[in-house]
Amino acid sequence: MSTSLSTSGPASGQPPIADAGPLALCAREPRVPAERLVAEMVPPPRFDSVRFDTYNPDPAQPSQTEAVTVLSGFAAGLGGAHASGAGKRKWFQKKAPAPAAGPRGVYLDGGYGVGKTHLLASLWHATPAEPALKAFGTFVELTNLVGALGFQQTVQTLGGHRLLCIDEFELDDPGDTVLVSSLLSRLVEQGVALAATSNTLPGKLGEGRFAAADFLREIQGLSAHFRPLRIDGQDYRHRGLPEAPAPFSDEQVAKAAYATPGASLDDFPGLLEHLAKVHPSRYGALTDGITAVCLTDVVPVPDQSTALRLVVLADRLYDREVPVLASGVPFDKLFSEDMLNGGYRKKYFRAISRLTALARDAKPLVSQ
Repeated sequence: MSTSLSTSGPASGQPPIADAGPLALCAREPRVPAERLVAEMVPPPRFDSVRFDTYNPDPAQPSQTEAVTVLSGFAAGLGGAHASGAGKRKWFQKKAPAPAAGPRGVYLDGGYGVGKTHLLASLWHATPAEPALKAFGTFVELTNLVGALGFQQTVQTLGGHRLLCIDEFELDDPGDTVLVSSLLSRLVEQGVALAATSNTLPGKLGEGRFAAADFLREIQGLSAHFRPLRIDGQDYRHRGLPEAPAPFSDEQVAKAAYATPGASLDDFPGLLEHLAKVHPSRYGALTDGITAVCLTDVVPVPDQSTALRLVVLADRLYDREVPVLASGVPFDKLFSEDMLNGGYRKKYFRAISRLTALARDAKPLVSQ
């Protein structure tokens, strides 16, 4: 699926270190067709090869082993005909009877880095159905798909699927709550099985953000679709490792960017401004072909809107295993105490966790 990508030269303000300069995310303005959004609803590259037998449960956390057992059985149970009929139902066929009452999905609840996405992707791979009958995407990507296709077309597109996997299920506003609640209800009626990950139990998703009665009522409706499955444990990305690597100098970052084919080089404050001009659904395309992201002058994020955009970019970079080399403040200083104690704290801690992992991956880019 093609993507239009307008670019213009390397990042400004950096002295040339080689004849060919690095790319610049700030110079990219991707245009993503709606068809690509549908075609890319598969596990991201980082999780292409994961399976249940590549997940390493922590012996001290029996809930991790239990999760593998439950999800393996769940996948096996999806091996028969679609609950609304085999394959995709044609528009002129009568609607099949609704499936039996009860949860039509599993909900993986746990902290950061306990392997929830690994397990969710393993479920997708283990489900005995062709890829066209399985969908995998983050909550943000799902809402972006509805925005691109429209509600009815999204129901029609996903309604013949065997399984829909939703990663990072976090509801940020009442509008998204109603939208996704309605979408999942329609898909469950058509026999689609659901699986989701989040850092919060379904009945607790709205706490700390909104307290409107209608919002909480929608949350309770969503929770009825899932069997909660708790996964305890520590963040595997930080087990026995330092919290955040020390940043490099501007000169080291620029030199590495010029020496690394396919690397990008951007001034961090300039990149934050550019992200405001690109829809978050296009952040994946923004990184197409990038082998490493090099950032100079990393500073604390100034406001919550900017912070939430950075969270989405961090997710896309992590999914694609793109190392991030940076100067300035360390990544665990990106967000203010107010942000880390506020309603979106789970997103910010996830971003710190993922950017820290990518910063470790970037260390070999700097010549010793």
